[in-house]
Amino acid sequence: MRIATWNVNSVNARLETVLKWFEAAQPDVACLQEIKCIDEKFPNDAFERLGYNVVVHGQKTYNGVALLSKSPMEDVRRGLPDPGEDEQARYLEAIISGPTPVRVASIYLPNGNPVDTDKYPYKLRWMDRLTRHARDLLALEEPLVLTGDYNVIPEARDAAFPANWEGDALFRPETRQAFRALKYLGFTDAYLAGDGAPEAYTFWDYQVGAWQRNNGIRIDHALLSPQAADVLSGVSIHREVRSWEKPSDHVPFVIQLDL
Repeated sequence: MRIATWNVNSVNARLETVLKWFEAAQPDVACLQEIKCIDEKFPNDAFERLGYNVVVHGQKTYNGVALLSKSPMEDVRRGLPDPGEDEQARYLEAIISGPTPVRVASIYLPNGNPVDTDKYPYKLRWMDRLTRHARDLLALEEPLVLTGDYNVIPEARDAAFPANWEGDALFRPETRQAFRALKYLGFTDAYLAGDGAPEAYTFWDYQVGAWQRNNGIRIDHALLSPQAADVLSGVSIHREVRSWEKPSDHVPFVIQLDL
């Protein structure tokens, strides 16, 4: 099973680019973030024609996540369970049916900037809620993939110029500590386990020269439960997509599970 994550930065604005990649890569499951549309405006038909079932948790203009799967999806959850409803659409979870079902979540973690506003405490609270929910999911002892745009640079090696990110919400010590707290529940970072090579960036800002100078960061992650990590057979970052016409500032990250 090939599971992809991709922050598309507006699915309708970049639909041609997104479909081009889907047609070429043919992931079995795809987690999209920052779709920037309500459920009714998501281009279901375009993906259904490619053979995908579609589940959306959208929001007007901002945020929004989607799950696309060639297999049926069950037990769909929109939003984190604690402390209840969240007006920002950032979390979508479902079980992918098959001989060995896999629970997959599409995550768009808050950016948190500027850090001197209420956006940063919200980011940390959201991460704490995610950690509590992830602990409950691990107790189910099933293949679990928590993947998406985490807006977290875990280590200095995950940025081309880490000094440029000092004080940024993506790289603050509190952010990295919260990410480690999640990971150390028992998750495996799929990229580090499947490849681990340096300069594994998944995001390049639109500012002039960032892509050309490879001034990137790794902020799109896949965390695997032990049952999923045991069957991880490969990972790939589709960095060439960043050079396509009208690209997102993120590129697809794909993991392979041999189920």
